[in-house]
Amino acid sequence: MPAHSSWHSRKLRYWAECSGRSRRTGLGGKAGAPETVCGVEERLAYHSAFVTVRTPAIDTLTTGVRTLMILGRHLQTTARPSLVVTGPAAAGKTTALLHVGRACHLAHTQQHPPAATTPAPVPVAYVLVPPAATAKAMATEFARYLGIPVTTRMTQAQITDAVCHTHNRAGVRLVLIDEIHRLNPRTTTGAETADPLKDLTKRIKATFVYAGIGVTTTALFSGVRGAQRAPHACLVECGAFSARLGTRKPFRELIAGVEAALDLRTHRAGTLPRRAAYLHQRTAGRIGSLTRPIRQAAITSILDGSERLTRTSLDQVRLDHLAETHHHTTRGR
Repeated sequence: MPAHSSWHSRKLRYWAECSGRSRRTGLGGKAGAPETVCGVEERLAYHSAFVTVRTPAIDTLTTGVRTLMILGRHLQTTARPSLVVTGPAAAGKTTALLHVGRACHLAHTQQHPPAATTPAPVPVAYVLVPPAATAKAMATEFARYLGIPVTTRMTQAQITDAVCHTHNRAGVRLVLIDEIHRLNPRTTTGAETADPLKDLTKRIKATFVYAGIGVTTTALFSGVRGAQRAPHACLVECGAFSARLGTRKPFRELIAGVEAALDLRTHRAGTLPRRAAYLHQRTAGRIGSLTRPIRQAAITSILDGSERLTRTSLDQVRLDHLAETHHHTTRGR
């Protein structure tokens, strides 16, 4: 099998760079914005990458992954329990998935510093399900992440054997699979892909976490195959933030967390939370639809020198199609 000296450094660097950019801020927290004085280019890069705003879904997923990794550590004969992150588009599913991956990577690196003479382990693997994926294409995606050479002459079984061997040898303990809704076990291709994926979960000694749109309403959890999958999977819901939930205002708390992470010279704290009703109407409470226009408006304000966000500057930012459609529909009522 190929040595992993070439790809382990690339993956370690990726997770480290992501972690360095992710100064986390909790909902309602004050931390987040850079403490040091940075130049224009540094602050443009900062708002481009931005931070991960801690949400209830991220906290639930982080705790669940940590627990299941311990629970499944010594299982030999049964399938390890898994987690499924589900919800609508722009609800922060991929963000939550990558945040957990960063946290796992950092924790493992701190507990087990890599030795200078041996290849460092790679505790986390991330795989994106390709559209209309065949079983061989899916196995190839697993191989590509770890830099395993794959030739056109290799069979699916050969690729799978190489993937399982190398993942276990590299010390992968957490496998993140994104866009899982692209698999439809009711189709011939989907069924042929879903079954080998189940085989991978048994052969790779890791906890699997899946993320996708409306996973519970897809064929992944229905029929015979769904009945086999459901008992081993715990769900984490990523949904839109409500404007009001009892005495709390979840969306306003989310906005306060995002605002606390801004690095603008003349922006006044509290400006964005006061626009909570307007922002909720525009974004339908979706975190993905919220953070992008705020980041974009922040970058514009740095470039034009205003260094603050206003209702006017936010109005000038066009949102994603989903949010714009919702905004025009609600405004026309």
